[in-house]
Amino acid sequence: MLSDNHPLKTHAEKLQALITSAEFTDERREPLSYPDGFESTLGMLKEAREQKACVFLIGNGGSAAIVSHIFNDFINVGKLRAFTLHESSLVTCISNDYGYENVYSKPLKTLAQPNDLLIAVSSSGKSENIRNAADSIKKIGGKVITLSGFDSDNPLREMGAVNFWLNSTDYGLVEVGHMFFLHCLSDHLKP
Repeated sequence: MLSDNHPLKTHAEKLQALITSAEFTDERREPLSYPDGFESTLGMLKEAREQKACVFLIGNGGSAAIVSHIFNDFINVGKLRAFTLHESSLVTCISNDYGYENVYSKPLKTLAQPNDLLIAVSSSGKSENIRNAADSIKKIGGKVITLSGFDSDNPLREMGAVNFWLNSTDYGLVEVGHMFFLHCLSDHLKP
């Protein structure tokens, strides 16, 4: 058993408090209750599965690693038509030709269809390439779910039909919180 002041126990307690105090909002920044936010997000994923729509997952750095992991679970467990957009040759091609700010929006303009879904993950909620992708899929007629942290008024937080926000500036805690949330969704997608 860990002592009360052990760093691992302290960190676990911070993570638990962060996840249980997460906030859900809609595109108008209107609050959603925790159960309503979770169920709305889960409902969007189930609807995408029923409609055989694509679910695109994007992030930068650690968030890209998170969506790569969840991509596997969404296909294997959730039976979703899921895709990530950060294959290295595509990223270098698009960023070289159109700028890194368009690295995800440009492929979405080619690949996405109305009713497709984008899960946009950004710890800070300020990444221009993530926000541009959200704009692109919405113009096509798709929907967006966002996961962010840091500032409560970060710009990504108003771009999703459902926005999951964690009140922390600690990258590690925010990233683990996002992974936890996405795993919960995947676990509840089992047919």
